[in-house]
Amino acid sequence: MKTTQKLGGWASFYMAAAYLVTMIIFLFVLDYASIVDPAQKVALLINQQGMIILTNILSYVIFGIVLVLLMLALRERLNAASSTLVQFGSILGFIWGGSLVASGLVANAGIAPVVSLYQSDPAQAAQLWSIYETVSAGLGGGNSEILGGLMTLLVSIAALKSAKLPKGLNVLGLLVGCVGIVTTIPALASLTAVFGIGQMVWFVWLGFVLLRKES
Repeated sequence: MKTTQKLGGWASFYMAAAYLVTMIIFLFVLDYASIVDPAQKVALLINQQGMIILTNILSYVIFGIVLVLLMLALRERLNAASSTLVQFGSILGFIWGGSLVASGLVANAGIAPVVSLYQSDPAQAAQLWSIYETVSAGLGGGNSEILGGLMTLLVSIAALKSAKLPKGLNVLGLLVGCVGIVTTIPALASLTAVFGIGQMVWFVWLGFVLLRKES
């Protein structure tokens, strides 16, 4: 049990770091959020494909894998107190992890054919990348954080009932989970950024808790 808890703690730290690094790269280094023209997106893709591929691996593929490890640690810690909530929450976490892995793999799979097509038909390459990007965003929760929100909410409710995690952490998890859920409403989709920042804090706090000896 001790080993699983420590691995879960380090996994939680990794996910917080991945959130932060991804935000910095896409918002400030690549400035991807401000680019709406498909042709400009493909031009950026060609100029920065190495960085984009690496970022997708670190922030989606590996993130999704270590998320599964975190869910195993949380299920082990909380299972005795509220098994239905924990099981449901962990299953959603596993689904979310798999969806994130798929999102990163789809995005990276689209880069090579788009770059190749760009040499002969830039307009067609832009259309092709739009398709890959849409599928990847759908899998990764680009417009809705329902899976991550529900997972965080259910785990926090179970932890609050069992007192296996600090109350403050659980309250934060409740708030973050609710924000994630409401991003499903199109008018509130912009709250995905709030969810990301809130969950990043939750991951850091959770990491410290899991690395400490359970009282």
